[in-house]
Amino acid sequence: MGIVEEVGSGVTLLTRGDRVVVPFNVADGRCRNCEEGKTAFCTGGAYAEWHGVELSSFAPGESLAVFGAGPVGLMAGHSAVLPGAARVFVVDRVPERLRAAEAMGCISVDFTECDAVEQIIKVSNGMVDRSIDAQVIDSRGSSEQPNVVLENMIRVTRPCGGLGIPGLYVPSDPGAPDTAAAKGSISLSFGKLFEKGLRLATGQCNVKAYNRYLRDLIIAGKAKPSFAVSHEITLDDVEIACDRFDKRLEGYTKVLIHPNGGF
Repeated sequence: MGIVEEVGSGVTLLTRGDRVVVPFNVADGRCRNCEEGKTAFCTGGAYAEWHGVELSSFAPGESLAVFGAGPVGLMAGHSAVLPGAARVFVVDRVPERLRAAEAMGCISVDFTECDAVEQIIKVSNGMVDRSIDAQVIDSRGSSEQPNVVLENMIRVTRPCGGLGIPGLYVPSDPGAPDTAAAKGSISLSFGKLFEKGLRLATGQCNVKAYNRYLRDLIIAGKAKPSFAVSHEITLDDVEIACDRFDKRLEGYTKVLIHPNGGF
């Protein structure tokens, strides 16, 4: 996100001074998937949270459990509150992030103090309609169990409910905690998933399918994503901020970088 400073001779749709938002995934705009609006799956060259809610097939009036209260999880909760969720539970272990979830009307659940699934079912007097895996690393608590969030989603979602999994899972990961995960394989209770008739949807976010609408919600004052911003820094502070964010220190959640200072 920023302002265009210079344009090359081949650029026809942008001019100096334009404000732009650049998707995290790059698409050529010409392949079949791009033409159908599925830019995340291009075969040529703050959206994941809304995408996760969409993947779960959420409808106004339903209840939702979001696993992870990082920037994606917080905005997923916000994306469900906006259209009128009955209840939104946000699961994490970082106090500052849980307080941010509460501030926007969600019910926080600290998984270090209880069994998150049992707590959600107790408070809501039953299972939720939908659940979202908002960045598995944000809420799983143990790097030894990369499937724990998916298992909890299956447990907490009612029969015929929906699971939204915007990521991030990759085909191979040399830094994974076990051999199977390193090859992109994760153990899953598929029998229970099948028994409950749960709908599961995954995949990266098709940013261009949402960005205009989300921008207009912000302009209209209905969506207010700035609540998730915890720190504003200059380029000189990036290394320290990345380390603190990775270690969940000092409430680092969503960080804005000002390359030229002046904030």
